[in-house]
Amino acid sequence: MHRAWTLMRRRLIGSIPVLLIVVMGTFLLMEMAPGDAVDAYLVSLGGGDAGLAAQLRQSYGLDQSAFSRLLFYLGSLARFDLGWSLAFDRPILGLIAERLPNTLWLMGTATALAFMLGSALGVVAGARPGSLTDRLLSIGSLALYATPSFWLGLVLILIFAVDLRWFPTAGIETVASGKVGMARVFDVAWHLVLPVASLGFIYLALFLRMMRSGMAEVWRLDFVLAARARGISRLRLVLRHVARNALLPLVTMLGLQAATMLGGSVVVESVFAVPGFGRLAHEAVAARDAPLLTGIIVVSAVMVIAVNLLVDIAYGFLDPRVGRGEEVS
Repeated sequence: MHRAWTLMRRRLIGSIPVLLIVVMGTFLLMEMAPGDAVDAYLVSLGGGDAGLAAQLRQSYGLDQSAFSRLLFYLGSLARFDLGWSLAFDRPILGLIAERLPNTLWLMGTATALAFMLGSALGVVAGARPGSLTDRLLSIGSLALYATPSFWLGLVLILIFAVDLRWFPTAGIETVASGKVGMARVFDVAWHLVLPVASLGFIYLALFLRMMRSGMAEVWRLDFVLAARARGISRLRLVLRHVARNALLPLVTMLGLQAATMLGGSVVVESVFAVPGFGRLAHEAVAARDAPLLTGIIVVSAVMVIAVNLLVDIAYGFLDPRVGRGEEVS
């Protein structure tokens, strides 16, 4: 436990400069991008004179220098204040707190589906490398991984929502249903089936192929040959020796895929009209709301760092050798 806390402390300290780089890089990119929130607002109105534009930029604080606005934003972040959304005219922290739970439900369920089912199918494929089952699962996973998530989502909508009418076409829950408690939980779960499937199946194929490849490598190691020579049953050999050692790279990949899945949720949320974090980022880009987009990127960076921190801790428990070198240093 002491080793886990030491590892966590070191990772948290190392994440501070990463967040600073993300904040400053995002701010500079927003400055380099043409136009701002005032331009987008005037376009939505059908135009406006230079006086109105100057008045709006002054009220939004956009007439100040980039360096002054950067210092002000860093000071606000130090107070856990993400600023004010120009497009929604609301505090950014409140907007994110309203949208983020929907994305966490979507990402969490899709990640669990992809990791658990993909690992299980990978064990089935890797139990007998080269067999017919292995080849069928490998070909199916390759085809599934090559499928764009938005296309898969549209196909699922056409089949299961439009033709069969088993699931709703869009949204996170039934509008004005008045459901509470477990009834609302089941309603949200019913709406999330198709988005979770379209997002999770793509990464399921990745975990399946990684588990299968890892087990194929472990089968050739000396300790597996020695275990087979001792007469250990094949089921025990597969589960307790081969699959367990092949699982470690999957845990690492789980952390690396957190950022990719967060980006994929932007497309899936747009296809299924889920009012989540990714769709909020799309709306911020459309409105050229730089403070909101910067806040979304900062929160996304914190989420990715937190997921990788949890993965590091889990990896330390799975492999006791992890972190010992850091303790010595």
